[in-house]
Amino acid sequence: MNPVLTLVIPLYNEEEALPHLKEALDKVLEREKIPTQILFVNDGSRDGSADIIDKMAREDERVEVHHFKRNRGKSDALDTGFRLARGKYIITMDADLQDDPEEIPRLIAKIEEGYDMISGWKEKRHDPLDKTFPSKVFNFMARVTSGVKLHDFNCGLKIYRREVVGSIRVYGELHRFIPILAHAQGWRVGELSVTHHPRKWGVTKYGFTRFIKGLFDLLSVTFLTRFTFSPMYLFGSIGMVCLALGFVILAYLTVGWFMGIWIGNRPLFSLGILLVIVGMQFFSLGLISELISHMRMNMQLQIQSKQDKERDLQ
Repeated sequence: MNPVLTLVIPLYNEEEALPHLKEALDKVLEREKIPTQILFVNDGSRDGSADIIDKMAREDERVEVHHFKRNRGKSDALDTGFRLARGKYIITMDADLQDDPEEIPRLIAKIEEGYDMISGWKEKRHDPLDKTFPSKVFNFMARVTSGVKLHDFNCGLKIYRREVVGSIRVYGELHRFIPILAHAQGWRVGELSVTHHPRKWGVTKYGFTRFIKGLFDLLSVTFLTRFTFSPMYLFGSIGMVCLALGFVILAYLTVGWFMGIWIGNRPLFSLGILLVIVGMQFFSLGLISELISHMRMNMQLQIQSKQDKERDLQ
């Protein structure tokens, strides 16, 4: 019998927090009487975390573990957890106990209001300024570029319907953008203010480089969600702006040349030619991208048609 809830908990060197986390989870789950699969994904820990969760699995039939031989990152850990989850609802949470297990019933109640995914919002966040300020900037940029009106995209505490995690793949650093990916597929995404605790055990695994990586990933996700099937809208727009500026500059210089002004050694002349060339290249890139997108869609239709015929023959 499948559980109602799966808890996906990625971890990396959290041996001090794990016993306290298990105790807090047991308290909530036994009180709420929720059939639960507790899935720990060990992201290549080098401390005693692996032994602790293996012991938990031996002592508690609800606990399952999956070990990575090396540190592969949170996205891979979550994606593995999503593939192994059996519950109707999947809740993700960090192993450091900054996410409060007492929020589990509230998350379930919220998603049952008709949402497909609920993202936690650390409204009162207990982290140092070097984490909170970049996070505010990142969340603002994510809201503006994606159109998804969430306060906190990167909160580890989230709940999903099983169908949602089955429809997306998380890799690289895309775990920060799961709400955007889900929203782009038409799933209804909501938000819930959740309790956030100061870190008591261990140390943070993220530095300032996470903010830089997040900006690059945000650009990638924006392109994937908005322009996957219409890349010409992006590249064509950029190409049009470059061509227009280039032609305006060259027209201005041409008028001056007819009036006897020498333009061969003017930097503006080189800029005009460069803009025209770059504009044409962007147009070409847009056409090539459209061709690739068209071929991809045709391949998907052929595969779908083949699968439909095989089902009809069975």
